[in-house]
Amino acid sequence: MTMTPQPIPQDILLRTQTVLPWFLQSLEQLVRVESPSEDPAAVNSAQQLVAGWAESLGGRVKRHRQKKFGDVYELRFGASRSRRKPILLLGHLDTVWPHGTLKSMPWTNRDGILSGPGVLDMKAGVVMALAAVSILRDLDLLRPVTLLLVSEEEIGSPISRPITERLAQESSAVFVLEPAQGLALKTARKGVGHYDLHVTGVGAHSGVDFERGHSAVLELARQIERISGFTDLSRGLTVNCGVVSGGTRSNVIAAAAHAEIDVRIARASDEARVSRLFRSLKPFDPACKLTLTGGINRPPMERKSGTIALFKQAKKLAAGLGFALDEASTGGGSDGNFTAALGVPTLDGMGAIGAGAHAAHEHILVEHIVPRTALLAAMLAATE
Repeated sequence: MTMTPQPIPQDILLRTQTVLPWFLQSLEQLVRVESPSEDPAAVNSAQQLVAGWAESLGGRVKRHRQKKFGDVYELRFGASRSRRKPILLLGHLDTVWPHGTLKSMPWTNRDGILSGPGVLDMKAGVVMALAAVSILRDLDLLRPVTLLLVSEEEIGSPISRPITERLAQESSAVFVLEPAQGLALKTARKGVGHYDLHVTGVGAHSGVDFERGHSAVLELARQIERISGFTDLSRGLTVNCGVVSGGTRSNVIAAAAHAEIDVRIARASDEARVSRLFRSLKPFDPACKLTLTGGINRPPMERKSGTIALFKQAKKLAAGLGFALDEASTGGGSDGNFTAALGVPTLDGMGAIGAGAHAAHEHILVEHIVPRTALLAAMLAATE
């Protein structure tokens, strides 16, 4: 990956200011289309809205149809034949919010704050991408760009991952349109895993046949204590038993219990370590049976040379646009984890600035829209 002569940031900044009204109008329209991950038709409605905007900018739309989830949209801009590889922009239009959320959490534009379900994570980032493409087209700086909009990122990207990885391998770099980390870009993310542990015990009457029972709840409690010990903060490895269930009544020795376990790793090399630890689990009570499923489903995005080079370029361009830029790491995962693990230079957090992702106070700050969109456009133009 090399860098082309950097465009004059001021030209891009001035043009970005003129598209702000379009940005605000489009973002409101998109947020008002509720698109929970579990509703394919709803996600498709949001996807089709954005695809229409892309076509108006000269974009070429490829629709990857799905059955269990919303369709995945591949939007391509710029010359189809070019010596420059495309930049891949990663976005998603599914949200964690169920239908009806707009009633309790309506779209608002007040005092420089835009609020509404999915506005930060990550509908604003998607609109920023289209604004950046529009700006570069008007300035005759548009290079090949692929905007990939997946439909199930919030539930682990189970069907879109192969598409993301294929397009990443065709690209010179990947910019992820997830929200910024405060004001910073994300140069590292933890890998994410999920395990389900089911315990089968022996049910019995707790008063009449206590000795014949073997409690799945007691066994699970002991296993949780053991599993929690897998955490190693010095390695950035954390294990959290976040959901626990079991038993039927207080006077019945539980025949079944279940735990859902979240795992985060900072190093790719720890995937095998975590797998080994979980597969080594044995019952404390030999009359109980353990059934374990799951594993690491997002590899970590480690801070490597390609990403560092992208960040250094972004920092220089941001200075030309009049603001300072820092980098940060985060414990959360994104589709950028997949592309970084392939060795493709990946820079995350290129989306909006705000707070409250997945929370009732989700919002973005209007004051940062123009400079951050200008930075995205400048990065697209400058990265070879």
